[in-house]
Amino acid sequence: MAVILLRSPIYKTDVANVGTPKSTKCTITIDGASAPQYVLVKSTSSGATIVWEIADLLRDYINITFNGTYTAETLAVVTVITSHASTDGSGTALTTDSDTDVAYDGYGTYMEGSNPTFSRPNILISGDPQFVNLNSQYYIYYPKNLAGVIPIINAGGVLIYVAFSATDTTVTGNASGKTLNIIRIDCSKYLDGHKVTFVNKFGALQDIWFFLKDTLVTNKKNDSYQSNTIVNGVYSVNNHAKKVFNTTSTRQISLSSGFYPEWTNQWFEQLLLSEQIWYSRTVFNGTSSNTTQVVPINISTSSMTHKTVINDKLIQYTFNFDMAFDYINNVR
Repeated sequence: MAVILLRSPIYKTDVANVGTPKSTKCTITIDGASAPQYVLVKSTSSGATIVWEIADLLRDYINITFNGTYTAETLAVVTVITSHASTDGSGTALTTDSDTDVAYDGYGTYMEGSNPTFSRPNILISGDPQFVNLNSQYYIYYPKNLAGVIPIINAGGVLIYVAFSATDTTVTGNASGKTLNIIRIDCSKYLDGHKVTFVNKFGALQDIWFFLKDTLVTNKKNDSYQSNTIVNGVYSVNNHAKKVFNTTSTRQISLSSGFYPEWTNQWFEQLLLSEQIWYSRTVFNGTSSNTTQVVPINISTSSMTHKTVINDKLIQYTFNFDMAFDYINNVR
């Protein structure tokens, strides 16, 4: 059972080398459905290699959501490729090749080659590439006295989220078989900092904290027209001669990360490249029982310069985000 990442192309191949094949058929069954979601047929000839790219088809069926609860979203995929003597993929199969995969909404880079995957069991956040031992590979940076979760793939290829308490400094003995170090940051000057949750390159939900200041901007657009305010030859100076209508509003938030190690550049790069991001905003109630509201955001920053200790001494980033909705409620 392989892990496949659907934001990059996934190729399935087969060789029709038995009998006199004239067609090959590829069936794709998702999450144990009673019938294949896709049946694809191509012409072939004896000894020909047929290639199928299936990632775009599968990605239609994966839907990652986040409302404060971390829910694993993957697909169980069975791909069966058969060759046939007929031209339409019917009749008895001359050859059969099948694969069972677990699909994640992640991606590989060009340097990682075709059909990207990752090892298991493992912690599904990028670790320090220059780690000395297994206990110094994985870290996260979290505010003091706050609990959280980390994404893990177990030996069976199943995505799970493991919780840690508000006082934990490590997560050990989990299904990843590795130790995660929790570095606690005191950001009390800026309350508890700002939590952004995004789908990382592995297709898992990852938290990243921005520990310094935030800046909130409200924008608006509207149309206007010149109004006739004259009544019986006079007009009131209290009436609007220029009237405004169709006012819409959006909000943007700018977040500063605070200081991170150089190797965490990859976290911010994955945030930049993520297609699904959420911001956990604090709703003040005038009492000590403030609540947290999770809202969708889109990153408006379009590029980042990778910072290094040699060039920049201290590593910190500022990212701009657009709220993924209009501020004035216009949902109809």
